[in-house]
Amino acid sequence: MLDLEIHDRLRIRKGQVLYRQGDALTSVYAIRSGTMKSHTSTEDGRVHVTGFHLQGDVIGLDSLDERRHASDATALEDTDVCVLPMDNLALMAARTPSLQNQLLRMTSREVKKDHAMMLTLGSMNAEERLAAFLLSMSERLSARGYSGSEFYLRMTREDIGNHLGIKLETVSRLLSKLMDQKLIHVRYRYVKLLDLAGLKALSQYRGEADRRMFAIVPACDCPEQDR
Repeated sequence: MLDLEIHDRLRIRKGQVLYRQGDALTSVYAIRSGTMKSHTSTEDGRVHVTGFHLQGDVIGLDSLDERRHASDATALEDTDVCVLPMDNLALMAARTPSLQNQLLRMTSREVKKDHAMMLTLGSMNAEERLAAFLLSMSERLSARGYSGSEFYLRMTREDIGNHLGIKLETVSRLLSKLMDQKLIHVRYRYVKLLDLAGLKALSQYRGEADRRMFAIVPACDCPEQDR
């Protein structure tokens, strides 16, 4: 957890962009409530969804080396974020070795997540990728005190497919297949996992190393500021 004095909170409306790829890195952000996605764009207009971020995640850490944001961050629902100014972080990290270690661990987790996604995309077929994604969401929500067996997906099926390297129609077809196999139940964006063991066997999902992988930070008590 980050032991920081946080001064500002922003409300990001659904569909609104918090920062854009290439923007100067002035702050990182702790998600107090809500859900966001990060996505990159290539020069020819192709978009890739690089991650989904939940309550307690800190976003923007992937930009520390270049000091410019490596992706866009867009709210998937109305989202509150706490602002962690880089100048304050740098000053406090220099004075507090424990905070410096926390930041290094959190940055390391970002690298590990990237490597895990590369492994997932490179070694699994489409059905295995989707099953692993559902299990990962289940585990992340459970780590935050929510139900890991019944939840709403705040992202679209198109976003999920883009993130996993699967076509939209394939995502829909595979969700129906998993329902036919009595592994899940889906209604619109509501998902109920009926057979966790079966999903794990299908995807060979090993789960996150432990809950510390999620870099959860406590809810922050900071004054609200409209964006």
